[in-house]
Formats: sequence, C-alpha cells, structure tokens
Amino acid sequence: MAVRGAERLDRTHLRFRAEEARAATLHCFVLDCSTSMVTNGQLARAKGLLATWLQAAYQRRDDVALLCFAGGRLDWRLKPGRARAWVERGVLPIAGGGGTSLTQGLAEADAMLAQAARRQQAQSRCLWLLTDGRSPQQPPRPRAAHHVGVVDFESSRVKLGRNAVLAARWGAVYLQA
Repeated sequence: MAVRGAERLDRTHLRFRAEEARAATLHCFVLDCSTSMVTNGQLARAKGLLATWLQAAYQRRDDVALLCFAGGRLDWRLKPGRARAWVERGVLPIAGGGGTSLTQGLAEADAMLAQAARRQQAQSRCLWLLTDGRSPQQPPRPRAAHHVGVVDFESSRVKLGRNAVLAARWGAVYLQA
C-alpha cells in the first residue's frame, strides 16, 4: 500500500466519483452519389473521407448512419446504430449514377433523425451532407439535427458555390474537401 504522509492508505481515503454516462452521438452521413460526383473522382474522395470518419466514430463509440442518394433512389447503406470496425465493406462498393435528389435524400435523413430523437432524447444528432453542389435544389435545414455540416466536393472549373450558400442559410459548418 502507498503511504500518504504518516498515515497508511486505507478505504476511508478512497473516493468514488461516478462519471456521467454520455449518450453516443448519432452521425448521419448523407452522400450524393449522382453522376456529377463520379466525375473527377469526387465520389471516391467522399468515400475515403467517410471511411476515416466512420473509423473515428467507431473509436468514440458513436452511432452512425449512411444514406446514399442518386437518380431518385435512396439507399440506407448503414442503418442507424453503433459504428462498426468493418464499416469499409459498406462504403467501398458504393456506386454512383443518375441525377441528384437532394431534397428527397435530406427529407429521408431528417425523418430518421426525428425518429432517433424520439427514442433517445439526450442523444446529440449530427447530419453531414457530402455533395458537389450541382443540384439547383435548396432544401430546408434538417430540423431534427442539432449540428449540420456541408462538405463541398465541387471541383469543376466553373464554381457554382451552392454548397457555401446552403451552409450559410442553414447556419451549418462548411468544409471544402
């Protein structure tokens, strides 16, 4: 036993401090898989970023969800739940093609976040939109998300700047990939 001053350490010297249980954050990633994202490797770059973020979420024991949208299709590649170590299997085979259904994709993600809010009210909910901003749609901010981020993969010579405008309108974090 360790000695503290003249006294020997005993049970009365020990204190238990319970740490507050932290509800895992839910990160909902909404990935634009339209044809324009396939050109110049934007979709590949987005998938690489996703793999990195999903690994970080796994290490923090956060919850994740991944919704891919393109050509009027919505595909939940990862249903809401704990991040897994093997998540790359769900990210790497994502293919692109078709037009962008931004409003539809965000509405679906917002509905899932609202459902998650009813199940776990204390859980922090983040939505991350990964897109090149080629869609002319300017949907409303997802209401069920506490935090929103827009990751801009625009790489064309003529910059439209729609993602920066969308992020500013939403009060969201804006990141250029």
